[in-house]
Amino acid sequence: MSESSTYPPVTRDLAEARHALAPEAEEAFRAFSQKVFADGALPAKTKQLIAVAVAHVTQCPYCIKGHTKAAQKLGATPEEIMEAIWVAAEMRAGGAVAHATLALAELGVGKIAEDATGPG
Repeated sequence: MSESSTYPPVTRDLAEARHALAPEAEEAFRAFSQKVFADGALPAKTKQLIAVAVAHVTQCPYCIKGHTKAAQKLGATPEEIMEAIWVAAEMRAGGAVAHATLALAELGVGKIAEDATGPG
Protein backbone atom coordinates (compact mmCIF):
# COMPACT_ATOMS: atom_id res chain seq x y z
CA MET A 1 0.00 0.00 0.00
CA SER A 2 1.50 3.35 -0.96
CA GLU A 3 1.55 6.29 1.42
CA SER A 4 -0.42 9.36 0.47
CA SER A 5 1.56 12.56 0.09
CA THR A 6 -0.58 13.84 2.97
CA TYR A 7 1.10 11.28 5.22
CA PRO A 8 4.76 10.99 4.26
CA PRO A 9 6.66 7.99 5.55
CA VAL A 10 8.56 8.59 8.75
CA THR A 11 12.25 8.76 7.97
CA ARG A 12 15.26 8.92 10.24
CA ASP A 13 15.80 12.53 9.08
CA LEU A 14 12.25 13.55 10.04
CA ALA A 15 12.51 11.80 13.42
CA GLU A 16 15.85 13.48 14.13
CA ALA A 17 14.47 16.88 13.11
CA ARG A 18 11.44 16.46 15.37
CA HIS A 19 13.76 15.61 18.26
CA ALA A 20 16.20 18.44 17.51
CA LEU A 21 13.44 21.04 17.37
CA ALA A 22 12.02 20.13 20.80
CA PRO A 23 14.22 17.55 22.55
CA GLU A 24 12.82 17.96 26.05
CA ALA A 25 9.23 17.66 24.90
CA GLU A 26 10.06 14.61 22.76
CA GLU A 27 11.88 12.91 25.62
CA ALA A 28 9.00 13.65 28.01
CA PHE A 29 6.49 12.30 25.52
CA ARG A 30 8.51 9.09 25.03
CA ALA A 31 8.76 8.57 28.79
CA PHE A 32 5.03 9.24 29.17
CA SER A 33 4.21 6.81 26.36
CA GLN A 34 6.42 4.07 27.82
CA LYS A 35 4.76 4.46 31.22
CA VAL A 36 1.24 4.51 29.79
CA PHE A 37 1.75 1.37 27.69
CA ALA A 38 3.55 -0.65 30.39
CA ASP A 39 1.75 -3.48 32.19
CA GLY A 40 -0.36 -2.12 35.02
CA ALA A 41 -3.97 -2.63 36.04
CA LEU A 42 -4.44 -3.39 32.35
CA PRO A 43 -1.97 -5.66 30.57
CA ALA A 44 0.14 -4.04 27.83
CA LYS A 45 -1.63 -6.10 25.15
CA THR A 46 -5.02 -4.74 26.23
CA LYS A 47 -3.64 -1.21 26.21
CA GLN A 48 -2.38 -1.68 22.66
CA LEU A 49 -5.78 -3.02 21.56
CA ILE A 50 -7.38 0.09 23.07
CA ALA A 51 -4.82 2.20 21.21
CA VAL A 52 -5.65 0.45 17.92
CA ALA A 53 -9.33 1.27 18.46
CA VAL A 54 -8.65 4.89 19.43
CA ALA A 55 -6.27 5.31 16.49
CA HIS A 56 -9.12 4.37 14.16
CA VAL A 57 -11.41 6.93 15.77
CA THR A 58 -8.75 9.66 15.63
CA GLN A 59 -7.88 8.45 12.12
CA CYS A 60 -4.13 8.67 12.62
CA PRO A 61 -2.47 6.39 10.07
CA TYR A 62 0.84 6.42 11.93
CA CYS A 63 -0.91 5.38 15.15
CA ILE A 64 -2.92 2.68 13.38
CA LYS A 65 0.22 1.12 11.94
CA GLY A 66 2.35 1.48 15.06
CA HIS A 67 -0.20 0.25 17.58
CA THR A 68 -1.34 -2.60 15.34
CA LYS A 69 2.26 -3.80 15.13
CA ALA A 70 2.73 -3.36 18.89
CA ALA A 71 -0.49 -5.26 19.67
CA GLN A 72 0.53 -8.09 17.36
CA LYS A 73 4.00 -8.21 18.93
CA LEU A 74 2.32 -8.61 22.35
CA GLY A 75 0.27 -11.55 21.07
CA ALA A 76 -2.93 -9.94 19.83
CA THR A 77 -4.52 -11.96 17.07
CA PRO A 78 -5.91 -10.48 13.86
CA GLU A 79 -9.38 -11.36 15.22
CA GLU A 80 -8.76 -9.40 18.45
CA ILE A 81 -7.44 -6.43 16.51
CA MET A 82 -10.42 -6.43 14.15
CA GLU A 83 -12.84 -6.77 17.07
CA ALA A 84 -11.22 -3.73 18.73
CA ILE A 85 -11.68 -1.80 15.48
CA TRP A 86 -15.37 -2.80 15.38
CA VAL A 87 -15.78 -1.54 18.96
CA ALA A 88 -14.30 1.78 17.85
CA ALA A 89 -16.62 1.90 14.85
CA GLU A 90 -19.66 1.23 17.04
CA MET A 91 -18.65 3.89 19.53
CA ARG A 92 -18.13 6.43 16.75
CA ALA A 93 -21.49 5.57 15.19
CA GLY A 94 -23.16 5.45 18.60
CA GLY A 95 -22.03 8.99 19.30
CA ALA A 96 -23.69 10.19 16.11
CA VAL A 97 -26.92 8.40 16.99
CA ALA A 98 -26.86 9.69 20.58
CA HIS A 99 -26.30 13.25 19.39
CA ALA A 100 -29.47 13.02 17.31
CA THR A 101 -31.13 14.02 20.59
CA LEU A 102 -29.65 17.49 20.17
CA ALA A 103 -31.01 17.87 16.66
CA LEU A 104 -34.43 16.54 17.64
CA ALA A 105 -34.61 18.84 20.66
CA GLU A 106 -33.65 21.82 18.49
CA LEU A 107 -36.42 20.87 16.07
CA GLY A 108 -38.92 20.43 18.90
CA VAL A 109 -39.49 16.81 17.91
CA GLY A 110 -40.37 14.40 20.72
CA LYS A 111 -40.78 15.03 24.41
CA ILE A 112 -37.65 15.95 26.35
CA ALA A 113 -37.47 14.23 29.72
CA GLU A 114 -37.17 16.41 32.79
CA ASP A 115 -34.06 15.94 34.85
CA ALA A 116 -34.13 13.97 38.11
CA THR A 117 -34.78 17.09 40.23
CA GLY A 118 -38.05 17.78 38.45
CA PRO A 119 -39.28 21.01 36.86
CA GLY A 120 -37.87 24.45 37.55
